Order: sequence, then C-alpha cells, then structure tokens
Amino acid sequence: MKIFAAQINSTIGDLTGNVRKILDAIHRAKQARADIVLFPELTISGYPPEDLLLDASFIDAVQAQLEIIRPATAGLVAIVGLPRWNPRKKEKPLVNSAAVFKNGELIGYKDKELLPTYDVFDERRYFEPGKEPFLFEYLGRKIAVTICEDLWQHSGTVGYTHYSSDPVVQLQELRPDLLLNLSASPYYFERKDARVSVFAAAAKTLRCPVVLCNEVGGNDQLIFDGHSIYINEKGELIQIAKGFVEDDFLVDLDTNACPCAMPKDGIKDLYNALVLGVRDYFHKQGFSKAILGLSGGVDSALVACIAKEALGSENVMGLALPSRFSSPASYADAAHLAKNLNIELKKVEIDSIFQSYLDLLEPFFGGKPFDITEENMQARIRGMILMAFSNKLDYILLNTSNKSELAMGYSTLYGDLCGGFAVINDVTKLQIYHLCQYINRKGELIPEAILRRAPTAELRPNQTDQDTLPPYEELDPLVEDYIERRLPFEEIARKRGVPLEFVRTLARQMHRAEYKRRQAPIGIRVTEKAFTKGRNVPIVQKWI
Repeated sequence: MKIFAAQINSTIGDLTGNVRKILDAIHRAKQARADIVLFPELTISGYPPEDLLLDASFIDAVQAQLEIIRPATAGLVAIVGLPRWNPRKKEKPLVNSAAVFKNGELIGYKDKELLPTYDVFDERRYFEPGKEPFLFEYLGRKIAVTICEDLWQHSGTVGYTHYSSDPVVQLQELRPDLLLNLSASPYYFERKDARVSVFAAAAKTLRCPVVLCNEVGGNDQLIFDGHSIYINEKGELIQIAKGFVEDDFLVDLDTNACPCAMPKDGIKDLYNALVLGVRDYFHKQGFSKAILGLSGGVDSALVACIAKEALGSENVMGLALPSRFSSPASYADAAHLAKNLNIELKKVEIDSIFQSYLDLLEPFFGGKPFDITEENMQARIRGMILMAFSNKLDYILLNTSNKSELAMGYSTLYGDLCGGFAVINDVTKLQIYHLCQYINRKGELIPEAILRRAPTAELRPNQTDQDTLPPYEELDPLVEDYIERRLPFEEIARKRGVPLEFVRTLARQMHRAEYKRRQAPIGIRVTEKAFTKGRNVPIVQKWI
C-alpha cells in the first residue's frame, strides 16, 4: 500500500485556491499510483481560521467544497480536513473533521476528539469534541484516522492539560493495521524530535505504522514546518518529508526500509522558518516590497538578509537614518551589507529635524539635562520617516526589534517599535549571532565588522546596550528560562548561578514592559512562548 501525504501550503479562507491545491495533489497521487492521499488538518479552510469559524456562510462554503473534491477521488482514498457543522447539535456548533472519500464517495467523517485550548491554540472556543474512533477497511487493511492533538496526550508530552479520554487507548482495542493523522502542528525551535516521540509512542502502543501529514506555510504569526513523517510499528522513524516547503511525501508500506535519524538542523530550520514567515505574510496578502531601517547593526543586517531571501533583492529597500551620534563606520557597514545583498540603500540625515525638535521644546523643558527624552526623539523621527516611505512608495515596514530587547522594554514606542511586521521579535540576541554565522557559512555576506561591533542604539555618545542591559550571555538564558520555560525564580537562580534578587529584578522589568509589547507589531512565533502569540499576561497586576 502506498500513502501519498500531500504536504500543502493552505491559505486561510482561500477556499478556491486551497481546493485547487487539493485537486492537483490528488492528480499527482494517482500518477504516483498511490492508494491513499492524506492531507493536513483543516485543509480546506486553512489553519487556524479563528473567528472566521463564527461566520455561518463561511462554514457553508467550506462544506460545499466537498462536492467539488468528491468526484476527483475515484480510484483511491482521500482524507481531507475541514470544519463542519456539529451533527450532534450540542454545546458548540462545529466539529473539526476529516472527510474520508473512497472511490468517489464520501464514506464518513472523523471528528477531532482532543481540542487544545492552551498556548497558541483556542479550539474549544469553536469546536465540540468528537466522541468516536473512526476506522475503515481498504485493500485488506483496517485503517484508523486521527487529527493532530488526538495523539499528543498519549506520549505524556503535553503538560498543559489532561484530557478525560485517550484516543490511542480507545484504538488499541480495535487493533488497526495503519494509523493516519492529519496535523497542523506549528513550528518552534528544535521541535521535530518532540513530534517524532509523540507519534512513535502511538505506533508502539498500537503496533502499527503511523503516517502524519503536517501543514506547511506561514499563517499570520504561526509557522508550520511540514516535516511529515512515517513511523513503523516499532516506533522507528523511517521517512521524513522536506521542511518549510510543499512536498509530495510518498510512503510505501510494503518496502522494508531502515530507520533514519531526525536531522539536527536547529539554526538552519530557524532561518528557514523566518524566511517562510516573511514570504507567506507578504505573498498571501498580495504585498511585494519591504523597507527597513538599516543601521549598520546586527539586528537590521539579519532582517535584511531574511527579507532578501524571502522577497528578492529587487523588492527590499534599506534606509540609513544617521544622527549626530551615528558613527561613520555604521553607515559604511550598512552600505557594505546593502552592496553584498544587492538591495537599494537610501540615506536620510535626521540631525536637522532632531535639532528643530530640541529648539522647539527647549523653552518648555526649562534647561533640563539631556536624557532618554532626547534619545527617544531620534528613534521616533526615524520611525516617522520610515513610515512616510512605507506610505508613499507602498513598502511594508519590517520591524527589527529582537526578543531580548522586547523582554526588557529596551525599545521606543512609536520609534523603533514601528512596523507592519516584526521579523525577529521572537529571536534572542545570541540566536541572532548564530543566524548571522549561518548566513555567512559560505562567505561573508554580513560584514564581519557588524558582527564584531558592540551592540548600540547610537542615541547618545559612546552608548552600548550593556549600559542599560546585562550582557546578552547572561540575559538571554534568563529570558528563555522565565518566559519560555516558566521556571520559578529560585530554580532559575540555582540553574544559572546568579543571585535570586537579580532574577527578580529582571522579571519585574520584563513585566513593566508589557504595555510596550502590546503596542508592538505582530511577528513570527518561533519559540514555545512568544510575546505576541500564545502569551496572555495582564498589564495591570500586583503579583509581580
């Protein structure tokens, strides 16, 4: 038996485009002489459709697509994900389903049983849990169908919740010969091994092969990495699809294949996730051109490289905006980078504007000394000019703030927090250097001088980030422990060998910056806990 896992990139709400991809994949599956073609979760609607699911006409339009797909399934089995009306008419109006077609006929539905409502997921807001397992017979095999989360609890991997049922245990009594899973499993840094362990646990319990078809593509802030997998009845990884691209993943159950290892591609995967996030955010909305402030620093250098990779050098513009505190070396490095990337660079001096602000406000400020007020003026002047270019020339402004800065509030509202899309807002400073080294692996694309220079906002004389922040070698592990792993203060202090009060002080500073993060642009989620997706912390609170 051959399984064709169609790892396609759906666009949320593009029913016509998504169905076209489904029909094309069915055609390719037939050409490959596949017996079953398997699609990702909510294939027709795209994942996650969020409050589009509250629009009754949207659900009706989704279900109408089944009659377009059905005739194309003659000669094989096709399993397609969609939201549909809840036939039980209890509590929630919808179910998250997989429609199963066999030889041109719709033979039934599998409704998702375990509905995640934690982190980036909010499925219980819309869906009623399914109650029954779904199996069908085909070519002498008894085949079970599950949807994403249905398999995760069994492995003990999910720490957020404990569901009242375990679909894997329910299936154990029915003894399937094959388990198929439709997934929309989002990417985060170094997640592939966890996904394999989840599906390996199901395979070993059921003593049957498991084929997972995972979504690929960027939808708003979430990245889906693909990497569909085939695991044998022993729980061994046999085959893995490509990551971050659409892929026709053909599995032959009758071929004796040796186990393989999951590639350890952490930084490479992170880079590909960021590129995919930018490309899909732009292309799925019909945008083509990006602009960013190119300061000569490492953050903007990385964002420029990602934008060039995602959109093409002809669609990326850099804007240098020097003030009296900007060093000539910064502009020279920005120009060097722009030349290496073959992107356009324009220079707009802001010092005359800055001076006019100083002159305008001096009578009102009563001779008070230079401080953060004047520093932030420069950042806001830059933000205003960048947005002017964006408006006039139809460029989307890419924000270049990183996770370490956002954690500590080291940013200026309506200044360097301006932007239509934040590319690296979930990437720590240390990871940024690792990504730059990856980009330079075949030659110096990012000038070495950028990587050697101490990070600085250049808003006052001889400024560096470490005037205000702890060294990033100390800060970033604490951000990861506290924000992503949610460890207690005492454990972080012991783990990192730092004073407890130091951890508490940083945590308080992180929470004081919450109001800024709420006003920052949306960005790409690439860790287990991003600031702008899946994390809900009150601004006004007295606990911390």
